[in-house]
Amino acid sequence: MTPSTQADVSAEIAALRGTRPGLAHPDRAYAPYRSSALRHPRKPLVVVRDPEAVELSGPVFGTTDVTELDTDLTRQHTGEPLGERMTVTGRVLDRDGRPVRGQLVEIWQANAAGRYAHQRDGHPAPLDPNFTGVGRCRTDDDGRYAFTTIKPGPYPWRNHTNAWRPAHIHFSLFGRAFTQRLVTQMYFPGDPLFPYDPILQAVTDDAARDRLVAAYDHDLSVPEWSLGYRWDIVLDGPAATWIEEGR
Repeated sequence: MTPSTQADVSAEIAALRGTRPGLAHPDRAYAPYRSSALRHPRKPLVVVRDPEAVELSGPVFGTTDVTELDTDLTRQHTGEPLGERMTVTGRVLDRDGRPVRGQLVEIWQANAAGRYAHQRDGHPAPLDPNFTGVGRCRTDDDGRYAFTTIKPGPYPWRNHTNAWRPAHIHFSLFGRAFTQRLVTQMYFPGDPLFPYDPILQAVTDDAARDRLVAAYDHDLSVPEWSLGYRWDIVLDGPAATWIEEGR
């Protein structure tokens, strides 16, 4: 089969844009995102007979499990990582704007060259020996999280010919149990790759898609050290942050 071109995929994105106004979650089978057709359930979900047993088999996260080095991805190795240092912070909120406290927030990302420190990443971009690209923290009493990291680069991903992902950071949030996990992605303002990315464009509601983009906040920038970005995560309601279903 001849691979789709970017023009083919862009035409499909344009045809589907605005098809679900007011709904934050995209269709599970979003055709421009080619592999989504194989990554969602087609049969009814299986009911767990003993949900408490599932909880007992999952990991347990305590206050002492998260250290200062987990929140600063630039200090996890012996040398300085390459790239644009930045601070990313925000609040985790419920639908009524109340802080969600004590929640485990994890992030993972590519390095400044757009490559993950993962054996399955075949992108011919350099690895950074001083940057692994993973971190975690717990929200404070105001529901706030904060990370110091490096701005990730875009990378190719073979969804179609000349497919590139915009720069982004993956976020994972755990609730009060291991099964209460939500996964999403944060993007950066003004990225020229936004219109071409089927994953971001799968969110066909404009307002919901905009909520995935962080805001540059100069007051968060640290003089001669890092730029600042603010991104709040809303867990429910009409202003909810888009979450990757099935994770």
